[in-house]
Amino acid sequence: MLLAIDVGNTNICFGIYEGAELLGTFRLKTDPDRTSDEIGLFACEYFRRFDLSPEAVEDVIIASVVPHVMYTLTNAVMKYFGRRPMIIDDGVDPGLAMGVSGDERLGPDRSVACVAAIEKYHAPCIVLDFGTATTLDALNAKGEYMGGCITAGLRVSADALTGRASLLPRVELARPEKVLNTTAVGHIQAGIVLGYIGATEHLVRLAREELGVPDCKVIATGGLARLVADNSELIQVVDRDLVLDGLRMVYQREKGPR
Repeated sequence: MLLAIDVGNTNICFGIYEGAELLGTFRLKTDPDRTSDEIGLFACEYFRRFDLSPEAVEDVIIASVVPHVMYTLTNAVMKYFGRRPMIIDDGVDPGLAMGVSGDERLGPDRSVACVAAIEKYHAPCIVLDFGTATTLDALNAKGEYMGGCITAGLRVSADALTGRASLLPRVELARPEKVLNTTAVGHIQAGIVLGYIGATEHLVRLAREELGVPDCKVIATGGLARLVADNSELIQVVDRDLVLDGLRMVYQREKGPR
C-alpha cells in the first residue's frame, strides 16, 4: 500500500492506495503544536478501524505547503510506519512541464493537482483548488503550465468580514435564493457566496481567453469546490481527490528509478 499525504494550511489529508485504488481517506487538522505521537497514533487508529494494517504501507509520499509541520510529520511516518517519506520538491520533482519562464516554483500541491488533471482529464484545462486559499492554474494543449493566480479562500473571506464588522454574524456558507435579501444572514450569504462565485467565473473566463481556448475544461478540487461548482456552469468536474491522485501518479513514476 501507498500512503499519500497532502499537507494544507487547514487540514492534513491522508489517502491510502492499493495500486490505483483509493481505499480510504481521513483528515487531521494542521496544528504545528501537535506531536509526532499524536499524528502517528491518529493515523494508525484509522487503519485499525477499517481493518487495514500500518505494516502493509510500503511507501509514503508527501506534498506540503506548511514547512513548520514537516519535521513532526516526517518523524511520525518513520516511527509508526517505518518508512522514510518521499517529499515533493525535496528530491522529488512532480514532473510538470513549464510553458512559461520564472524563478519561482509552483506550490507542490498545485503541481501534483495539475499532473493529475492532465492524466485524468487531459489538457488543455484549468484547475481550481478551493481551500484556505483559492488557486487557479492553467495548462495548455501540450500539458504545459501557463500560469495562475491566488485569492483568499471563501471561508477566509467570510471570516475576515465577520471578524472585522462587530454587528455581522458568522453565517453558513450556502447559496441564498436571491441577491436581494431582508436579513443580515441573507445579505452576507448573497454578497460572500454569490459574489465569490461571480469572481471565480470572471477569473476562469479571463484564463480561457489568455489560453486561447474558450471552451477549456475546468476541474475543481478542495473542500468548498462543490458549493461553487453546483452554482456555476463553467466548472465541468469536481474531483475531491485530485491532489492525492497526483501524489500517487508521481510516486508510480518515481518508483522505478528508486
